[in-house]
Amino acid sequence: MKQKSRTVLGNFNSGYSLVYPSPVLPYFQSPDADPRLRMNTEQAAWFGSIYSLGAAAGGLGAILLNDMIGRKLSIMMSALPSTIGYMLMGGAINLSMLQVGRFLNGVAAGMTAASIPVYISEISHQKVRGALGSCPQITSVIGALVLYALGLVVPWRWLAVAGEVPAVLMVVLMAFMPSSPRRLLSMGRQQHAERVLRWLRGNQYDVQTELLAVQVNRQPKITWSQLGTPTYYKPILISVGMRFLQQMTGITPILVYMEPIFKKSNVPLPPRYGAAIVGLLRLCSIAVAAFLMDKAGRKALLYTSSMLMFLSTLTLTMVSHTTPCPPGPAPPNHTALDYTSHNDFGSTFMSNAQTAGSILPIICTVVFIFGYALGWGPITWLLMSEVLPLAARGKASGVCVTVSWLTAFGLTHGFTHLVDTYGLYVPYLLFTVVCVVSLLFNAVCIPETRKRSLEEIENYFRTGRTFTINRSS
Repeated sequence: MKQKSRTVLGNFNSGYSLVYPSPVLPYFQSPDADPRLRMNTEQAAWFGSIYSLGAAAGGLGAILLNDMIGRKLSIMMSALPSTIGYMLMGGAINLSMLQVGRFLNGVAAGMTAASIPVYISEISHQKVRGALGSCPQITSVIGALVLYALGLVVPWRWLAVAGEVPAVLMVVLMAFMPSSPRRLLSMGRQQHAERVLRWLRGNQYDVQTELLAVQVNRQPKITWSQLGTPTYYKPILISVGMRFLQQMTGITPILVYMEPIFKKSNVPLPPRYGAAIVGLLRLCSIAVAAFLMDKAGRKALLYTSSMLMFLSTLTLTMVSHTTPCPPGPAPPNHTALDYTSHNDFGSTFMSNAQTAGSILPIICTVVFIFGYALGWGPITWLLMSEVLPLAARGKASGVCVTVSWLTAFGLTHGFTHLVDTYGLYVPYLLFTVVCVVSLLFNAVCIPETRKRSLEEIENYFRTGRTFTINRSS
């Protein structure tokens, strides 16, 4: 477990860089900002969303790198665009440097998102693959929480400088990690794969049984045209659909614009403190998900996740659409004492009602984040690495990540304009509808993979959903 935790430092960096605009955008849009760096609505929308565009490019690059140089080196190479991006943002003297730096951070995030879940699934034992599969999401959440916490006290330039540390540390630690044993077998390096598997499982573990299972189900590399066969396109479509719905729930714009959202919602806390509280509770919820991943099952957690997100976004839709009625005319002033008492009571009542209403967006956001972190956050990463066939895993994971980040780009860029034009009501309503769709998608399309080996899962799709996967655990 300790060795595998080194891998997910790339996700820590992704989580940190994803929410970077949350504490810094209020400064860039304020009158006190450096005139060379001040942003209008369109520029702020690009600053928040160009990260996702870079991540899509990084996902496409990972398609080639995963098969050319392997998962391990692909993860290590992501540190290069990440470090350059932070340097540009930390020393920015104009908007172009901020935008390019943000784009490069996204490229690094796309590379790690396409490589790390696959790498973890291929080095993990099936009994702990669920818990380990949630590690990328956990470290991503920790990265976001660290950014929110540092944003309370650290200026925006130093936030960028601090982001370089985990990227460099990841390269150093990954140098001591082995290559994927499944990839080594696909390259014909059986002895090397056996040594790696023994190092991962321990000297007392019977590695020959696992190696034999992998070899029996080993397939040659496939071409792009072969991806059209049902054995491949069904799990790929499930993975793509999950990544698309994951982003359409609205998680990326909510995380990226959390402080501006809280400011627009008139929450009683300073927005930066509200964001830090949500980040902390998000970490707690993802820890619960990691504990339940191999106990409750993937589908049960996805059902729960969809319902919690639906209830929270539905409430946010109603809250953001409802505005308090203006106070009516004052009653006749029969006596000074009676008028004063009535006015005090009315003021107190209205104040309590407004306070309760202003806290509700924070509560609903916490519930939404909890629901997402319980299922659609970590399980989407895990299922992508589980259901994708081994022969197509490198290419398909890159396609899934690219679709995911292109969706996030469009949604994040349009979110700012939707809010400025219609208010928070319209995007929240869209997220509510998507939560219903995700509930149905889980019921119809997603298989239960708990306690199944990667070879059993692959056999599930190859045999028309009739063998192994339908048996009781």
